[in-house]
Parts: sequence; structure tokens; C-alpha cells
Amino acid sequence: MTKQRYAAGLAITVLLSGVLLSCDNDSKPRDKAGDRSGMTGADLVNLTGMPIVKEPITLHIFAGKSPTSHPDWNQVRIWQEYERMTQIHTQFQMVPFDQLSSRRNLVLADGDYPDAFMTSRLSSADLLRYGQQGVFIRLNDLIDEYAPNFKRLLEKYPEIRKGLTMADGNIYSFPSFYDPDFMSMLIGYPLWVKADWLDKLGMEPPETTEEFYQYLKAVKETDLNGNGKADEIPYGSVGTSALLNHLKGAWGLGNRGMGHSRVDMDPETNELRFIPADPRYKELLQYVHKLYAEGLLEKDIFTVKSSALYANGTRGVYGSLLVPSPFTLMNQTGYVGLPVLEGPHGDRLYSHVKTPLIHVGAFVITDRNPYPEATVRWIDYFFGDEGSKMFFMGIEGESYVETPDGEVVYTDSILNNKSGRTFEQELSKYVVWLGGSYPGFVTKKYFKGSESLPESIEAAERVRPYVVKEIWPPFTYTQEETERMSILSADIHPYVDEMVARFINGSVSFSEWDSYVSTLKQMGLDEYMRIYRSGYERYMQGSK
Repeated sequence: MTKQRYAAGLAITVLLSGVLLSCDNDSKPRDKAGDRSGMTGADLVNLTGMPIVKEPITLHIFAGKSPTSHPDWNQVRIWQEYERMTQIHTQFQMVPFDQLSSRRNLVLADGDYPDAFMTSRLSSADLLRYGQQGVFIRLNDLIDEYAPNFKRLLEKYPEIRKGLTMADGNIYSFPSFYDPDFMSMLIGYPLWVKADWLDKLGMEPPETTEEFYQYLKAVKETDLNGNGKADEIPYGSVGTSALLNHLKGAWGLGNRGMGHSRVDMDPETNELRFIPADPRYKELLQYVHKLYAEGLLEKDIFTVKSSALYANGTRGVYGSLLVPSPFTLMNQTGYVGLPVLEGPHGDRLYSHVKTPLIHVGAFVITDRNPYPEATVRWIDYFFGDEGSKMFFMGIEGESYVETPDGEVVYTDSILNNKSGRTFEQELSKYVVWLGGSYPGFVTKKYFKGSESLPESIEAAERVRPYVVKEIWPPFTYTQEETERMSILSADIHPYVDEMVARFINGSVSFSEWDSYVSTLKQMGLDEYMRIYRSGYERYMQGSK
């Protein structure tokens, strides 16, 4: 057993022990008496319109909660209003994201799982495992009969069906799916630079990796904020992974998008390529090492926390940033998204683009649920236009209004709250999507997060021509492949992360590159890639 796997196993054991000792009343078996209708199955359900069911019922739902979400979804206005519309009462068991994996696995292991899991970050491997065990129910036929909104999306976007269909041919979940045309959502966030500092330096926005280096160097050497102190920070982010993922397209890497950040297609051989072992990735690391060695990156970039980064940002000291929005997070204006940078070999590819099928396991129904037909109709509403508006905007007249030209906007009480509450704190009384891996169809029309800000949309349009042409959704694997990949990944992924950091900070010389690649081979990289190819071939067969 490797040290990594032993440490991981020990950590899991300790964590689960703590969870068993600290589980609150939400984790205890629920009393089902009195919360069930006398009718079940199709007889209970109205096929169209509202209410969804002919008699009131209750659904018990396990839900992951982000730090920005309301602490108790049972009190959020959207669910109160939706219950009035549907006759379906929901009882949410809230679990913070930092406890989600252990708590979710625990309730599945002890058999006291709920009617459904929502925003619980279930992976394709989870879906296949518990689907084949019969814990998560097969949805293929239920979608055909009770989910007209989602069925239309499956027909319009075949990649959803390909990504959701497991190796056994079944669909076990409803996903979170981004409109493929919502480019500012797919790119997440651009590489921001401070426009007025470019002006003071007499520079145009960098268009090559060399020009970006020269800009960072000029920021370090110039008192651009005029306070007489050398406190300007050329580049800031939490860790270096975001920077690597933004820059690797300048070396022709990552040509299938962020859904597969470690593997893409080698254009020369037309074979799958493990990016962190490629010679061009070595060149990328050498470039970032130069930035680090010359003090052009955040001094504590490997240890800085988001809170410290945002606090620094409010002082306006960053020349460039990788965050969703300098305005919403740091109250900083005047940043613009960079164009796609051209690399030393002439590559100019924007690879930091997410797969539209962003969360495959956003909502599942379990075999404990006596109302699967009603539950499918309940969740399907949010994949349609009216349900999407309600999910993201809340309650008309309370959290949003509709303008004469059909645009929906948040009310002044949300945007300019007088009690000192932030935008997200006020909005969380009405909706639950803030910070979560929610089920639904995400469009620019109703999603009003930082990705919908004018500067984000402008930045996205600037990079659109260079976005990778083929974006892979998650691949699916057999149970045996999943188990082997899990074992191999437990060694390979942490080793890559450790060595990447050490190459960048200089604690390991690049003369050790061949030894690093050799160690990956010893860890089973060839088998890892064979399994990956199996998933890729299954994906390609599904597209025919």
C-alpha cells in the first residue's frame, strides 16, 4: 500500500468516526408515519398543470448547502411557494458542503437514506454504483412519461443523454446543464487585468505570454497606485492551478475543455494524451516557475486563503487576478478580461471552458421514494422556462419584477438592501442556487450571478473565437473500470499536484522531469490511460 493511500484511508476513518459522533437529529431515522398520502404511483399524479399531485404528499430530500446559501432551505420562499402550487411538501436535510461526502456516504451505507438527493455532488461512479445496487432508481421511462421539459433538452442537446447514460445503458440522475451559448458561464472567469495600470504603463492588453510577463514585471517595478510603497502585486489567485488551466491553451494543451483537465487529444498522433506528462506541459511549468522566481505571483500563492486574497483585493493592489469577479468579491472596478494569449509555438487556444453538462448527479431519486412519478414532475418543472425563472429569480413581486420588454430583474430590496445585508444574503431568503451544484437548465435570461455582469459577458465574447471546438462531457465507466481508476488516481493525482508545486517553487529542478514521468509510469499511468480510452470509446459510440 502506498503512503498516499494509507494516509487517505486513515483520514477517511478519522473523518467518519467524527461524523458518527457528531451527527445531529437530521441524521437519525425519520418516522414515516403520517407523512405519506394514501395514493401512490401514477394514480396520484396529474400529467399536466398544477397541482402536480391530487393529494398532499411529503418528500424528504438530502441537500448539500454552500456557505452562501440559506442555512435552512425549509424556510426559503421558493419552496413555500412551490408547495402551494404543487401540493408537495419538501423536508430538507441540510448538510454543509465540507461535510457532504462523508454524511452522504454514511446515510447510503446505513440504509437510512431519503427519497431524493439534491445538490449532493454525486459523481458518475456514484450513479453507476448505487444505480446497479437499486438504491438510485432508473429514470429512462419516467423521463419519457413525466419529464417533458427535460425530455426536450435531451432531444435538443444529445450530449446530455450521452453524459448521463451510464455504462449499463441507464440514466439515474437529473443534471445541472449550462446553455452552450452562455459563454460567460462556460468560461467561468477570464484572466483579469487592471485597465488603468495598462494606461499608465503605456501598454496595450497583453496578447502573448511574453507580453503578459512584461506587464507583470512592469507592475512589480512601478508605483502604479502612487502611495510610495512597493505593494503592488502583479498576479493574485488561490494556488497556481487556475493559472495553469488558463495558460495551457497557449501551449496547445487542454483541447477538450476543463471537464478533462488532465487528458486531451494529441493533434499529432490523434491519441489520448496525459497532459501533466507532456513536454509542452514542462515548458508551461518553466514559464510559471519564472513568474514565481521573479516575484511576479502572489507571495504566498500556495497557502493564501480566499478571504485574504479578497481582503488584499479591496485595497486595489493586484495587477491581474483569477477570480469570478473583482467587482462582486472585492468591490473593484476597472478590470478587463484579457484576450486569449498566444504561446511560444504560435498556439492560441482558450481551453479554460467547462463542459455544459457541469454536474451529472445534481438530483437522484431513491428506491425508498413511494412517489417517483410525482418527484420526476416536481424536478422537471425547473428545466422549463417558468420553473427556471422561479428557481433563479425567486418570487415575482418579492425578489424580482418583470419589465415591460420582458426582462426580469431583481427588486431594489435585493439589489440595494438597507439593512446592511449583502446581495447574496438577501437573495438567499428566496432561492437556493447560490454556490451550489443545483439541478436545472442555466441560461443568461434568468441567471444573474457574476457571470452575467457586462464585463464578464464582454470578456467571454472576446475569447469566444478561440474556445476549443470539441468539449468532452464526463465519460462513463464500468464498475470494474471505476474501481481500478479510483485506485490508480489515488496515487497519480496527488503525486502530480505535489510535483507541479515543487517544479514551480523551485524545490525540484526541471532536470528531474524524466524521473517524474518515469515515476508516473511506475504508478500505473499506462493502465490509467487504457481505462480512459475505454471511457472515450464508449463516449464516441454513443455519439454515432
